[in-house]
Amino acid sequence: MTKFKPFIVLAAVLFAVTLVVPALLVIPFTEGTVSGKLGEELKQDAKTEKTAEIPQGPAIEVGVYRLAQKKIETVPLEDYIVGVVASEMPAEFEKEALKAQALAARTFIVEQMLNENKTDLPEGALVYDTVVHQVYKNENELKQVWGPDYKWKIQKVREAVNETRGQILTFDGSPITASFFSTSNGFTENSEAIWPNSVPYLKSVESKWDLQSPKFNGREVFTVQEFEKKLGVKLPNDSTIGNVTERTAGQRVAKVEINGKVVSGKDIREKLGLKSTDFTWERKGDNIIINTEGYGHGVGMSQYGANGMASEGKNYKEIVSHYYQGVEIATSDQLLTKTTAKK
Repeated sequence: MTKFKPFIVLAAVLFAVTLVVPALLVIPFTEGTVSGKLGEELKQDAKTEKTAEIPQGPAIEVGVYRLAQKKIETVPLEDYIVGVVASEMPAEFEKEALKAQALAARTFIVEQMLNENKTDLPEGALVYDTVVHQVYKNENELKQVWGPDYKWKIQKVREAVNETRGQILTFDGSPITASFFSTSNGFTENSEAIWPNSVPYLKSVESKWDLQSPKFNGREVFTVQEFEKKLGVKLPNDSTIGNVTERTAGQRVAKVEINGKVVSGKDIREKLGLKSTDFTWERKGDNIIINTEGYGHGVGMSQYGANGMASEGKNYKEIVSHYYQGVEIATSDQLLTKTTAKK
């Protein structure tokens, strides 16, 4: 048997170690392990970024009293907003207008949640499903109303709501009274022309887009006897009716003098069921013909005006900033958390 010299054995051992040790060092850092860890980190970052874009907020439900069914329907907050936007504004409107409507609807319900005076509501209800608060329809009702158009309409409304998720309108840190209406006469109205208080963010602004609204013009005809009875007045024996003695900031009728009696434009609209307080009238024989411009009380955001702004390329933030002067867009999370904590 041939004997190996010691230096030859030592060289062989060193050679083997040179081959094995690097392989052992590489095993914990194989390509699959590195790629998996990096991929997981990227997914987590992307998920975090997406969540930051859309505030989720606490789980809040809205108790809606369904007047027709005489029962309370409990709905997740954002689903309630979808049902309101779908019911209060045509889905055919521009998405930015729908997003502005979503902000108004969400602001209203958050303000309602913070308002502890709900004595006129049934126990467990937060709002009615009518214009007393906000019109609301659930999915089954919308399917009946929209028929074959349901799929694209509900998708569009949901997108508008989701893209503004958690956002509300505030003034001095509190949710505003986000009033809205259909169509102006070319100007919105100061709050004090309709309601007792002057609200700083509900001031008259120009709304030229409404002139193209299909609801801009209105017309009502009354007999002289109906007119006198409804308003509690007695018309002169000649062909006159009355004279406008004062107008509002929104260029609507504030006061009218009828045969010595002063009547407010607001009362005339309500008692005669007119579409607007911007009206003119004429007497023809035994009839009184009244023409109106605009549709609604005129305070806050005009829906057709919002759609007109959106059609010109304005986004929802620009729309709400125009109709609600000096407001800020904030998240509702902190306010809703306080509400949840009280429960």
